[in-house]
Amino acid sequence: MNKLIRKGCVAVVYSPGFGAGWSTWNRKYPEILFDPAIVEFVEKKQDEELEVYVTLRYPGIYDGGIVGLKIEWIPEGTLFRVNEHDGAESIELRDAVNWIQA
Repeated sequence: MNKLIRKGCVAVVYSPGFGAGWSTWNRKYPEILFDPAIVEFVEKKQDEELEVYVTLRYPGIYDGGIVGLKIEWIPEGTLFRVNEHDGAESIELRDAVNWIQA
Protein backbone atom coordinates (compact mmCIF):
# COMPACT_ATOMS: atom_id res chain seq x y z
CA MET A 1 0.00 0.00 0.00
CA ASN A 2 1.44 3.37 -1.02
CA LYS A 3 2.02 5.85 1.80
CA LEU A 4 3.36 9.37 1.90
CA ILE A 5 6.12 9.59 4.51
CA ARG A 6 7.76 12.85 5.61
CA LYS A 7 10.24 13.25 8.44
CA GLY A 8 9.45 9.74 9.67
CA CYS A 9 5.68 10.29 9.79
CA VAL A 10 2.95 8.77 7.62
CA ALA A 11 0.10 10.90 6.28
CA VAL A 12 -3.30 9.52 7.30
CA VAL A 13 -6.47 10.94 5.71
CA TYR A 14 -9.62 11.18 7.82
CA SER A 15 -12.92 13.07 7.96
CA PRO A 16 -13.42 14.88 11.29
CA GLY A 17 -16.78 16.45 10.39
CA PHE A 18 -20.14 14.97 11.28
CA GLY A 19 -22.27 13.51 8.50
CA ALA A 20 -20.24 10.83 6.74
CA GLY A 21 -17.03 9.00 7.47
CA TRP A 22 -14.19 8.63 5.00
CA SER A 23 -12.35 5.37 5.56
CA THR A 24 -14.90 4.04 8.06
CA TRP A 25 -17.66 4.26 5.46
CA ASN A 26 -15.45 2.84 2.69
CA ARG A 27 -13.96 -0.33 4.14
CA LYS A 28 -13.74 -1.76 0.61
CA TYR A 29 -10.90 0.70 -0.05
CA PRO A 30 -8.54 0.73 2.98
CA GLU A 31 -5.85 2.42 0.87
CA ILE A 32 -7.78 5.72 0.91
CA LEU A 33 -6.36 6.26 4.40
CA PHE A 34 -2.87 6.65 2.92
CA ASP A 35 -3.21 7.40 -0.82
CA PRO A 36 -0.42 9.95 -1.57
CA ALA A 37 -2.45 11.60 -4.34
CA ILE A 38 -5.37 12.19 -1.97
CA VAL A 39 -2.97 13.66 0.58
CA GLU A 40 -1.59 16.07 -2.02
CA PHE A 41 -5.07 17.20 -3.12
CA VAL A 42 -6.13 17.76 0.50
CA GLU A 43 -2.96 19.69 1.32
CA LYS A 44 -3.40 21.92 -1.72
CA LYS A 45 -7.15 22.31 -1.05
CA GLN A 46 -7.93 21.09 -4.57
CA ASP A 47 -11.42 19.83 -3.82
CA GLU A 48 -12.68 19.50 -7.41
CA GLU A 49 -9.56 17.65 -8.55
CA LEU A 50 -9.78 15.42 -5.48
CA GLU A 51 -13.35 14.43 -6.25
CA VAL A 52 -12.51 13.61 -9.89
CA TYR A 53 -9.46 11.55 -8.84
CA VAL A 54 -11.36 9.61 -6.17
CA THR A 55 -14.28 8.87 -8.50
CA LEU A 56 -11.97 7.54 -11.22
CA ARG A 57 -9.50 5.70 -8.96
CA TYR A 58 -12.06 4.10 -6.65
CA PRO A 59 -15.21 3.16 -8.62
CA GLY A 60 -18.33 2.97 -6.48
CA ILE A 61 -16.77 4.74 -3.50
CA TYR A 62 -19.09 6.63 -1.17
CA ASP A 63 -17.70 10.16 -1.27
CA GLY A 64 -19.97 11.79 1.32
CA GLY A 65 -17.04 12.20 3.71
CA ILE A 66 -14.82 13.87 1.12
CA VAL A 67 -15.70 17.41 2.22
CA GLY A 68 -13.35 18.67 4.89
CA LEU A 69 -10.81 15.84 4.82
CA LYS A 70 -7.81 16.36 7.13
CA ILE A 71 -4.33 14.90 7.34
CA GLU A 72 -2.88 13.49 10.55
CA TRP A 73 0.87 12.79 10.56
CA ILE A 74 1.59 9.64 12.56
CA PRO A 75 5.08 8.29 13.32
CA GLU A 76 5.88 5.44 10.96
CA GLY A 77 5.12 2.04 12.52
CA THR A 78 2.67 3.43 15.11
CA LEU A 79 -0.45 1.35 15.64
CA PHE A 80 -3.66 3.36 15.39
CA ARG A 81 -7.32 3.06 14.62
CA VAL A 82 -9.92 5.38 13.14
CA ASN A 83 -12.95 5.86 15.37
CA GLU A 84 -16.24 7.09 13.95
CA HIS A 85 -19.31 8.62 15.60
CA ASP A 86 -22.13 10.04 13.45
CA GLY A 87 -19.70 10.25 10.55
CA ALA A 88 -17.07 12.21 12.47
CA GLU A 89 -13.79 10.32 12.43
CA SER A 90 -10.94 10.65 14.90
CA ILE A 91 -7.60 8.92 15.12
CA GLU A 92 -6.62 7.01 18.24
CA LEU A 93 -3.03 5.91 18.79
CA ARG A 94 -2.71 2.58 20.58
CA ASP A 95 0.02 3.79 22.93
CA ALA A 96 -1.94 6.93 23.84
CA VAL A 97 -4.87 5.01 25.34
CA ASN A 98 -4.97 4.62 29.10
CA TRP A 99 -6.82 1.37 29.64
CA ILE A 100 -8.56 0.77 32.95
CA GLN A 101 -8.83 -2.71 34.35
CA ALA A 102 -11.96 -3.77 36.27
